[in-house]
Amino acid sequence: MQTPPTPSHWLHEAIARIEADYQRSADTHLIPLPLPAFTRAGIDLYLKDESTHPTGSLKHRLARSLFLYALCNGWVHEGSTIVEASSGSTAVSEAYFARLLGLPFVAIMPRSTSAEKIALIEFHGGRCHFVESAGEVYGAARAIAAETGGHYMDQFTYAERATDWRGNNNIAESMFTQMQRERHPVPRWIVVGAGTGGTSATIGRYVRYQRHATQVCVADPAGSVFSAYHRTGDATLTAAGSRIEGIGRPQVEPSFIRTLVDRMVEVPDVDSIAAMRALSQLLGRRTGPSTGTNFFAMLTLAGEMRERGERGSILSLLCDAGERYLPTYFDSEWVARCMGDCTAARQRVDAMLA
Repeated sequence: MQTPPTPSHWLHEAIARIEADYQRSADTHLIPLPLPAFTRAGIDLYLKDESTHPTGSLKHRLARSLFLYALCNGWVHEGSTIVEASSGSTAVSEAYFARLLGLPFVAIMPRSTSAEKIALIEFHGGRCHFVESAGEVYGAARAIAAETGGHYMDQFTYAERATDWRGNNNIAESMFTQMQRERHPVPRWIVVGAGTGGTSATIGRYVRYQRHATQVCVADPAGSVFSAYHRTGDATLTAAGSRIEGIGRPQVEPSFIRTLVDRMVEVPDVDSIAAMRALSQLLGRRTGPSTGTNFFAMLTLAGEMRERGERGSILSLLCDAGERYLPTYFDSEWVARCMGDCTAARQRVDAMLA
């Protein structure tokens, strides 16, 4: 009987490098939002600032988990080419970890991807491979992984299973630890966006495992298929796709687990942009558009709680910094051309804050 191969020295060293990188990174901050109208009503809002990760976004956690998952499954070896279907923050973060391990990295993306995101991926040593449309990224990623003898990370399949949802320093455990000394330590709601669905799955499982009363809300941008899938359970549904970078999908992804989501809030693009701008003024720093989507959903839930006379806390994520979006979502001409007039939406957001 043949003896199974033992893990290599390279594998042990690769895992040690990722774990050492984690130890060098402090946990991200939990920011209370100064909203007197809600505070007086007994409702507190918080954002966990994921922009402070080494690669500047929430996706740093996902990339770390995906690499550890692939390494421990024996899918990635010394010299393996890492391939991912992503034009955004996941690709930036995976490029970082690939370089940490001395592995080549290829990001598959639509040709329309912004020059800023391409530059960030290349800064971390990644190579960009372009396809004509977003729907082509999956097949191209599988093909390039096969051609190179490499590994397709496939964030949309493995995001929900690569993280230990029971704890072990995942984002949910960190949230509840940081909330322990607040006046409402167990959040009434946790609000997240969904790109892969991995974050909502991790948080949803954790709150059930810990027997918390917290409910999970997904803020879903216009054009995303997830809200319709949540209502119907029909995994064959498709949609146009989101114009809010990083969240929303044109097809149902395997990592989005609808039974772990208690509420969907559908957010029009102009409301996401208006909320992003309002939040940026409130914090004195720019936040990204997906954070604006989250913030709009938080205000929606907080308004409903106030109308019912409920007290409690609402927690969400500051997904990434707005500096990545200066030529797009923070450019008024680009927004007017690609998203529409946000004047009425900003009035709505300001009324929600009053």
